[in-house]
Amino acid sequence: MDVVIKNTLASFDPSQAGWQFMWVILFVGLAGLGVAIERFLYIYMRSSSGRDKFLLEYGRLVADKKYEDAVSFCGRSQLPIAAVLGAVLATRDKGKEAMVASSDATFLTEAPRVNRYLSIIALIASIATLLGLAGTIFGLIITFDAVANKPAAERPAALANGISVAMGTTLLGLFAAIPLLVIQGFLSMLSERVIQEMEEKSLKVINSFA
Repeated sequence: MDVVIKNTLASFDPSQAGWQFMWVILFVGLAGLGVAIERFLYIYMRSSSGRDKFLLEYGRLVADKKYEDAVSFCGRSQLPIAAVLGAVLATRDKGKEAMVASSDATFLTEAPRVNRYLSIIALIASIATLLGLAGTIFGLIITFDAVANKPAAERPAALANGISVAMGTTLLGLFAAIPLLVIQGFLSMLSERVIQEMEEKSLKVINSFA
């Protein structure tokens, strides 16, 4: 393992063939990680954290018929579900159709914010994989050139260099892509849960007033 890490780090040296691919893959992977961190903070920390506590307090206020307090409570929360439930309560006296329309309008605003950029993480993972593949092809070109054109004395070193480029770029591309795909799947699961709960809770509140 130490040899793999050492050779991979050495591949970033500008004196090594294919170093451009290594740096580009690294930057792409870091960009994907940055997007993933931003999405985690929004979906998990802002859209999910404290949701149970909010729903408990919201349910208590509604049960006590403190509707204005409940609307104000929703307005103070940053949770997407708070915006939807607050919109429903604010139009409770205008009938079911008004509550549904208000809920739908708020939902169409909040749901895209939860799902935003998730597809970009998968796209970046695919780009990292393809860049690794491009580096592999580049390394194979070096290898074939060594077989065809290099003198016998220089051939082993040239072959080793070409194979090193091919394997190193492939490895780094996979190291960048696989974690991003796992993270994207996890975040998609969280976002789907948030969106489904918004739909479910808003429908229950609407039906309770209808």
